Amino acid sequence: MSETNPAAAEAAPHRYTAALAAEIEARWQDFWDAEGTYAAPNPEGDLAGDPELVARPKKFIMDMFPYPSGAGLHVGHPLGYIATDVYARFQRMTGHNVLHTLGFDAFGLPAEQYAVQTGTHPRVSTEANIKNMQVQLRRLGLGHDKRRSFATIDPDYYKWTQWIFLQIFNSWYDQDAKKARPISELVARFESGEREVPGHARPWSELTEAERADVLGEYRLAYASDAPVNWCPGLGTVLANEEVTADGRSERGNFPVFKAKLRQWNMRITAYADRLLDDLDALDWPEAIKLQQRNWIGRSEGARVDFPIDGEKITVFTTRPDTLFGATYMVLAPEHPLVEKFTPAAWPEGTHDVWTGGHATPAEAVAAYRAQAASKSDVERQAEAKDKTGVFTGAYATNPVNGQKVPVFIADYVLMGYGTGAIMAVPGHDTRDFAFARAFELPVVCVVEPTDGRGTDPSTWDDAFVSHDATIVNSSGEHVSLDGLDVTGAKARITEWLEREGHGEGTVNFRLRDWLFSRQRYWGEPFPIVYDEDGIAHALPESMLPLELPEVDDYSPRTFDPDDADTQPETPLSRNEDWVNVTLDLGDGPKKYRRETNTMPNWAGSCWYELRYLDPNNGEKLVDPRIEQYWMGPREGMPHGGVDLYVGGAEHAVLHLLYARFWSKVLYDLGYVSSAEPFHKLFNQGMIQAYVYRDSRGIAVPAAEVEERDGGYWYQGERVTRLLGKMGKSLKNAVTPDEICAEYGADTLRLYEMAMGPLDVSRPWDTRAVVGQFRLLQRLWRNIVDEASGEVTVADTDDVDEDTLRALHKAIDGVRGDLEGMRFNTAIAKVTELNNHLTKRGGPLPRPVAESLVLLVAPLAPHIAEELWRKLGHTDSVVHRDFPVADPAYVVDETVTCVVQIKGKVKARLEVSPGISDDELEKTALADERVVAALDGAGIRKVIVRAPKLVNIVPA
Repeated sequence: MSETNPAAAEAAPHRYTAALAAEIEARWQDFWDAEGTYAAPNPEGDLAGDPELVARPKKFIMDMFPYPSGAGLHVGHPLGYIATDVYARFQRMTGHNVLHTLGFDAFGLPAEQYAVQTGTHPRVSTEANIKNMQVQLRRLGLGHDKRRSFATIDPDYYKWTQWIFLQIFNSWYDQDAKKARPISELVARFESGEREVPGHARPWSELTEAERADVLGEYRLAYASDAPVNWCPGLGTVLANEEVTADGRSERGNFPVFKAKLRQWNMRITAYADRLLDDLDALDWPEAIKLQQRNWIGRSEGARVDFPIDGEKITVFTTRPDTLFGATYMVLAPEHPLVEKFTPAAWPEGTHDVWTGGHATPAEAVAAYRAQAASKSDVERQAEAKDKTGVFTGAYATNPVNGQKVPVFIADYVLMGYGTGAIMAVPGHDTRDFAFARAFELPVVCVVEPTDGRGTDPSTWDDAFVSHDATIVNSSGEHVSLDGLDVTGAKARITEWLEREGHGEGTVNFRLRDWLFSRQRYWGEPFPIVYDEDGIAHALPESMLPLELPEVDDYSPRTFDPDDADTQPETPLSRNEDWVNVTLDLGDGPKKYRRETNTMPNWAGSCWYELRYLDPNNGEKLVDPRIEQYWMGPREGMPHGGVDLYVGGAEHAVLHLLYARFWSKVLYDLGYVSSAEPFHKLFNQGMIQAYVYRDSRGIAVPAAEVEERDGGYWYQGERVTRLLGKMGKSLKNAVTPDEICAEYGADTLRLYEMAMGPLDVSRPWDTRAVVGQFRLLQRLWRNIVDEASGEVTVADTDDVDEDTLRALHKAIDGVRGDLEGMRFNTAIAKVTELNNHLTKRGGPLPRPVAESLVLLVAPLAPHIAEELWRKLGHTDSVVHRDFPVADPAYVVDETVTCVVQIKGKVKARLEVSPGISDDELEKTALADERVVAALDGAGIRKVIVRAPKLVNIVPA
């Protein structure tokens, strides 16, 4: 326990205890709120007429949006929030105008599921959760500008989420300009004839409104399409690829996920694939996150090849066009739209039995296999499986380089979402194709000469030969020959031939798919889209925003048997007929419309929230351009602009971070912001872990009630197992910050979480170890305040002994560097070392030392620092005081130890000046009596000097 016993409390009534900490912390939190201590001024208004503020450098520091869970916070959650708070406080004390605030990412499935279970409106439970979290966060003493806080569920906020959607909907990506442009510019080009209307022989003026809408839908950055989606009947909604686990189940709820074709909204993020890749280089992000994004975007260079079939063509993308002569069959994704078109009524003569899957007709085989493939996720389908499955479509295509007929299969290892949804199979030089060819008795041809001695007869091979550094063989035809070329040369020659003959072209492909943007849920932003009687989508005008969520009787999407893939979503919004069917005047008179009944995904609100922090009360614009330029505009070292520091978990590498970058680039292209990237510097904090204790049934038991004895762990008389894992309510090992604050105070919790280890490394929680930081604060308090009288014991003198000056300025120098580098654990270690020195020194602290000590600890433990600062006679807040600056004369040691080695063995240690020269150090070492004795008259062949710490003597 942190409290003293009654006798000790009576002897030291002014001792720093949990009760005193609570009183101090509550009082200063009230003070900060009342004074607006953390209000960050904007360049206009707040900064007007204040040249000192105008001259300050700015620093925009952000945490990843928290979701307001009903369970509240456990001690693992505030790790990043405390870290950014410490860093923000340090930046304020080094002269920066700091913007640091926190909002809430409040749309989400948990609140909707709670609404389904209880009938409570999601807004009611969410707002209650927000209030609870605000109380918990306030108790930690976080220095947030509360004027700028908001929740994504606020209509004033999601008005602008809807507005951004409309800007994306009304834009297209101009490949020539390499940027998004208003869709009106594209329409003008079609109208003038400057640009041909794709797919139509008639001019734009002769197209119907529906035809024009279809054409523009192929260009819009936000578009609706019928496409394969991840349909989860158990949740009643479709999911993004990132929301499906590796075993083909929903990340939330663990329900089966199937492939289905539904009309959904999508974001054309693929248009930005190159820029999303290229701009990563200028960002100060962890390399691991950059690598994840690069892999997710998956840029690959190759060629598009057309295989003729029945007067039309199947187009494939391949990174190895040099192996075209080795393509002996083709594979389409089961969902490929050409499958039904080219599937004949009967099996062609001579069809192998193994190709048919035991079905009487190609149509039956295709239908059965499609149903089987629909039950697998993309991850499952791409996983390396021993047994390859597929079925012959009954159709043959023609290999353009040699005219050979190649059978066309469907197989689940080819995805409609990657490339063209079709591949040319080269079994001799692709492992998956090799396994498929063996399973289906298909020919295998060697066209890349093996370098491992296996020979060129594939019938003797155990697997494909895959190499990018070999010679092409067996690749000569009537029109083109690749034999004898290396892979690079063969790629160039065949690509040139394909383009010249009209069979394809060199191109770039990406793994990245367009972002599925529809959800069949209630609790999300409504789309600002209505449909006319012909089904054409129309954007709502800005004057009709926000389009608010209506009331509904049932919050749940219609769910189905989790295993029933043959179902269709029914959204909660679709049941409110009065809201869905409306009469609106969109500029051409009142007409009847039908609203979009899907809602946006929970990612929408977090795609742009950094901008709302800048200008949270602006009802006329997304953000004032001057304000955005001030806080986020490009500057030296930040060519794309963005937030100065963004802290959060690494789990968002290819979801939130990629989506936010896409939205930022669209807004940049359209001229609404000056920053092409949302977050310049990214820091991923580690995780606070906790021990999970399980009984013999594998069920978690309350960690707080487990006893450690006899070399094991026991719960209610039963031995239990212990394993380090996550902290959480379900694991019965969660510790709340409220508990620790009540036991020791918020400053102690802050210090402990920062002292546990490097911020980017996961670390185990140990409640018993918290007391160590509490004792540090008690010693700090005692060094300034008399525990018996409560009076300050500081001496009003500038006379400080040299040992203390050296200890102080070394601490100042070290702590300053550590806080700047976010090495908070080592900063605390240096503060502890200094405080211990001052404790051992004894006697009243000289005022300059006491004040510097308080300022050093202020970013880390702000409540006790404010209290001690006030006790030292100051009337201003420590928050905006200057951080101490070290005197270099006291930072450098008076002497350092130099090691003298002879034949690699240490023979002497010399105390020398840190600034000693190489020549002087050599003379000193050679004159040392221990060195002279060790040499014993031997000559010297070489002396290696590394002043001031090493002299290495090599005898002759």
